[in-house]
Amino acid sequence: MKHNNVIPNGHFRKSWENNVKTNFNQPAMKTRRRIARQTKAVKIFPRPTAGPLRPVVHGQTIKYNMKLRTGKGFTLEELKAAGIPKKLAPTIGISVDHHRKNRSLEGFQSNVQRLKTYKAKLVIFPRHARKLKAGDSAPEDFSNVTQVQGDHMHVVREKPTMELVKLTSDMKLFKAYDKIRLEGTNKRHAGARAKMAAEAEKEEKK
Repeated sequence: MKHNNVIPNGHFRKSWENNVKTNFNQPAMKTRRRIARQTKAVKIFPRPTAGPLRPVVHGQTIKYNMKLRTGKGFTLEELKAAGIPKKLAPTIGISVDHHRKNRSLEGFQSNVQRLKTYKAKLVIFPRHARKLKAGDSAPEDFSNVTQVQGDHMHVVREKPTMELVKLTSDMKLFKAYDKIRLEGTNKRHAGARAKMAAEAEKEEKK
């Protein structure tokens, strides 16, 4: 040992290899997840593998409110407009959220239409094969039923269309920046100018 160095005092008998976590089992986990999905699909047949139907809602905050996504559940007003009782909805694969509120007419109408489309495609199996109740589908509909894999009635995000316009000479001569500045100035001085005009009108009457 030379100079002003730290005296080595390493403790190398802590079985460090037992505390090291690795992820070399990813291929096996992939197989395990796939088998679990297949087992679940067989267990819940003939219901869709993606779970109950969910509404289309807008994201929260200014950053995401223009984007569409699936919500937690349909409101009671949407179910009522679609003609589905609120207690029947969970039993036929429709999620319900009594906390949610309808903030826009467009979103309300789109979710009602989503429910009606789902209701038209729905095939309801009877609890007992020989006892058909009101609302159950006809026996001939059961033979060709297939389980829906993945998302059913996925969210369709429409892209905005752009309208192309030919440039005219007036458009080329128009100065947008100057126009914006001018309108801002007019707005800023609108009150003072109105006051001055009113005072001038009073003086003329005198």
